Amino acid sequence: MSTPLDDETFTKIQSYGADKRYQYLVKQVAQNSQVWILKDEHGCVMLNSDDEDCVPIWPHKEFAEAWATEEWEVCQAEAIELDVWLSRWTRGLLDDDIAIAAFPDGNSEGLVVFPDEFEEALSKA
Repeated sequence: MSTPLDDETFTKIQSYGADKRYQYLVKQVAQNSQVWILKDEHGCVMLNSDDEDCVPIWPHKEFAEAWATEEWEVCQAEAIELDVWLSRWTRGLLDDDIAIAAFPDGNSEGLVVFPDEFEEALSKA
């Protein structure tokens, strides 16, 4: 479980580029054993990026909630335990040909990675 972020830490991490945010995401997910997603009444938020359907994920609740603005403001951040992510989500996303938008922020979608690539990065963290 992750601890709440103070404003200074939040702002600092938000300023990272996509590659550095991805590295931070992998480290934090491995450390906290949680992935954060956004959900609404229809299920998990999905994005379309570079011709890939994606599920956006974040390392902390605060980042997911900060991203949930405008059309996504009705969404709620939800934690998925890492063992559940690895046992269900990785295979399910691969089977459905859905990628991951890794730690998007207000200015960019984040890196687009495939679920097996994310799992491999976690195994090396």
